[in-house]
Order: sequence, then C-alpha cells, then structure tokens
Amino acid sequence: MNCQKKQFLLTNLTITTFCGRIPIISFLTMVSLCVTLAGPAADEGRWVHPLCQSLAIDRSGPFLTMSDGGLMGLSTKGLRISKDDGKTWSEPQPVCQDIHPTEPASFYLLQTTRGALVVVYLNAATQKFAWDDKAGEPKEGCCLEIWAIRSLDGGKTWIDRQRILDGYNANFFGFIQTRSGKLVATVEHLATNPGRHVVCSLLSEDDGKTWRRSNLIDLGGRGHHDGATEPTVAQLSDGRLLMLIRTNLDRFWQAFSEDDGRYWRSFGPSTIDASSSPGHLLRLQSGRLVLLWNRLSPEGQPVPRSKPNVAHEVSPSWHREELSLAFSEDDARTWTKPFVIARQKKGQLSYPYLFERRPGELWLMAGFAFKQGWKEPFPLRLCAREEELLREAKKTQALSAP
Repeated sequence: MNCQKKQFLLTNLTITTFCGRIPIISFLTMVSLCVTLAGPAADEGRWVHPLCQSLAIDRSGPFLTMSDGGLMGLSTKGLRISKDDGKTWSEPQPVCQDIHPTEPASFYLLQTTRGALVVVYLNAATQKFAWDDKAGEPKEGCCLEIWAIRSLDGGKTWIDRQRILDGYNANFFGFIQTRSGKLVATVEHLATNPGRHVVCSLLSEDDGKTWRRSNLIDLGGRGHHDGATEPTVAQLSDGRLLMLIRTNLDRFWQAFSEDDGRYWRSFGPSTIDASSSPGHLLRLQSGRLVLLWNRLSPEGQPVPRSKPNVAHEVSPSWHREELSLAFSEDDARTWTKPFVIARQKKGQLSYPYLFERRPGELWLMAGFAFKQGWKEPFPLRLCAREEELLREAKKTQALSAP
C-alpha cells in the first residue's frame, strides 16, 4: 500500500479520522492530506479492504491503553511508552528477559482495575520441542512453560515471578480481567498417551499474586498439532466466559464457564467454520463481540486439505491466505456474515491480534505475515472504525441473503 498526497477542496465540512473529528472548516481552503490507499497491490500479492488503513507502527502488539491515553507495549527489552500511537517509543524499562522476541501470541500484558500490571508469557529461556514421530508422543524434556510476573508501581519494579503451568504449552490468545476482578488466561497444554493438545484456563483472584488451573478440555486427537489448541476468550453480558478453541475439525469449538474460568462444563462445536488456525475474540466497549480469523477455505474456493501425518490424524485445512472478520450483537448466539479484510496470495496472514485503541477504533494485525508461505516477512498492521466495519458486515449479509 502506498501513502500518497491528495488535494481536497473543503467547505463547511467535518472529516472523521481515526483520532477523532477535524473541526469544521468555515472557509474555502486547499488542504493537503496523507491518505493511505487500501486495495489491490499486485506487485506484493496483497489486498486490503478499503475500510482499513495502514498503521504507522513498528510492532504488532500486545498493547495496553494507559490511563492518560498513552500506549504501552512490551518486548524482551521491557516496557515502552508511546504518546503518538506508536510512531515513537520511550526507552525500555526492563521486565524479564524470558519473553520470546518474535513469537506472536506468546505473552500478554494487562492492567487490573486496582492498577497492577500483570504479564503472562511463554518462557523462552527453557523452551525445547522434542517429539517422537514413531510413538506419537512428546519426548522427555519437551518444555515450554507458562510464567507470570507483576508490578504494583507502574512497571518500575516487578515481583512474584512464578511458573503457573509446567510442561509444554504453545501460543494462546486470551488474557482478560472479568467484571468480578478475576484474571483469566486461556491456554493450551500438551498431553500424552496419545500425544495431543488440550486447553484450560489459568485463574488469579488476587491480581496475579497466586494462580490455579481449571479443568482440562480434551477433544481427543493424535499428533503434535492435533486436539484442542490456541484458545481465545471473552466475557458475555450475562457474566459467563466464552472460549473459542482452534481444532482440526473444520470449525472452532466453544466452551462456557459460569464461574469466571474455574470450570468449563459446557462445550461443543460452534457454528463458525475455521481452518486449523487460531482466532482472536474481543469484547468491544460497545458491547459487541468481534472475531478475526482464518476461515476454512479461501473465499469462493474449495477447502485445501492436508493428509494425515505425525502432526494430526485427520485431514485439516491449513488455509491462512485470508483474514476474515465478523461481529456478534447477541453474545455469540449469531454472527454477521464474515468478510475478508486482508488477503495475501500464496502467502500467509495468521495469528491475529485485535486491539481497541479508543472506543470504536480497532487495530487489526497478523502475528505471522509472509509473502510466500513462511518466507519474506511482510507485516500487516491496520486500523478501522467499528461502525464502518459493522455496516460492511451487514451489507455483505444482506447481499448474500436468499
């Protein structure tokens, strides 16, 4: 996408931007605006929906909006603060050095209602993946633990660093504070006999000082990329938690908790088709739910399936060329018809991240963004207005109605 200078003749108009509304111009003037043009980019193989604009930012989250409106980000170097929406950053303030420098969805940062900063992360310092293809089991020493650390003084000092789940645990897409004040991270865990993934939640009732694990949700499977994986979570208006779970079964499975993530006693297949890829679910300040994910197949094309192998015993779709978006206005009972917000032909846009920078202002990003498979990184960092995306979703739904 290219940023080009355009001349506009404005008279007695207001222009809505992602940072607010430009005041009414009461006289004729020529104004030079920098407009990010979205759409086909044939030379790069990328298409972006015209409602989305490119973000002038050099990282893909996670982010936290501070009480003064500033933006907080986290990396292996520590916490950084931006006062200009990520264009420039402060010097880093150290947190811990065990965070993976490039892996998406491997750490999250949250500020509690009482002001504590809490980080939950995959500990890259002791990471080791070891798998026995013949036995279909993880080998001894297979390890990627989940740890937590917190700060009670705005990030100046950090305390209570601790392991909260041992064994091997891969990427996760949910870390929230419920309305009752509990912290809930939804995660995956590598189980054995046979080797497969299961999911659960990690719960803290004291701002990250202590943690406990929920029951495991086990969908079966066999292989190092099989079972229930990479969950995402949001709280519903009635207080229940909704977890959406990546599977190899052509759709997300969903699970519900009635006690802030302590137990998950109701689960089954959702109506949302999906490839073997994670999604990111977010409750917006409007009360709507929004979901960003890879659907089962490219728009208007057959399902691309891979054969069973040591990774999975079924034939899943690994479609990751398109990211689609949908809204729910009734707590996930129904969803708008999904529509594609970005496409990378022969490449990859996956492991999404959603962030509501300001009420109604959505940042949409891909943790993995490549021009060709897993080669040639090509970041995707977009922003769009919730109401405009919702209108597009409803228009798409109306056009597709019988």
